[in-house]
Amino acid sequence: MLHHSPEVARLYQTEFIRSARAVGMLWAICTLCFAVIEVVILIQPSWVGTRELHYRGKGPAPPTGTLGLFEMCLETDWPNPECRGSLRTLTPLPAFQSSAVLVCISLTMVWASVGCLCLFRFCNAATVYKICAWLQLTAGFCLALACVLFPDAWACAEMRTLCGQRVSSFSPGNCSVHWAYILAMLGVLDAGILATLAFVLGNRQDALLPEYAKDGEGKHITIR
Repeated sequence: MLHHSPEVARLYQTEFIRSARAVGMLWAICTLCFAVIEVVILIQPSWVGTRELHYRGKGPAPPTGTLGLFEMCLETDWPNPECRGSLRTLTPLPAFQSSAVLVCISLTMVWASVGCLCLFRFCNAATVYKICAWLQLTAGFCLALACVLFPDAWACAEMRTLCGQRVSSFSPGNCSVHWAYILAMLGVLDAGILATLAFVLGNRQDALLPEYAKDGEGKHITIR
């Protein structure tokens, strides 16, 4: 039976640690990007928008614009649209309060996981990874629930004003979902991938160092 020398095993282990650190760095960057995306999802009034219609009838043309969790913006003859809502005070539209609260909770969980990145200098890496994983998993669940509740609340005054009287739950009438809602659905997938990767990285931390790389008290010796 062939036995590898401690030096060769230590070399393989060092390369493995470097690879794990590179993956961890990529995970941290993606987590920060996801946190920024969550802010965009929350504040952008582009969850739903009117379809492109060729109006040829008499009377005023139907309104065109977009709608989000906090504002409904109607296009006018001026360069800037006319927005109704209270984004500055973070007061959601009455019909979408539940979705807005869930997105806010999701946003808080993601930024909490970003804040936990500072704990890598003070705490066990495996523990930090697992904390971040549960935070991201919670964020993804809340965001997914918000994506389900949002179309369920379409039968409201704001949607009827923008999209016509044929609006009902899960039926947007003359409107269609816009990029912010699609970005929210992609955010659910992103949260799931990041949480899974964090769990994997956390579970692999204890296996990064071999037994001979520990001192007598069982503490890990840093390999550079």
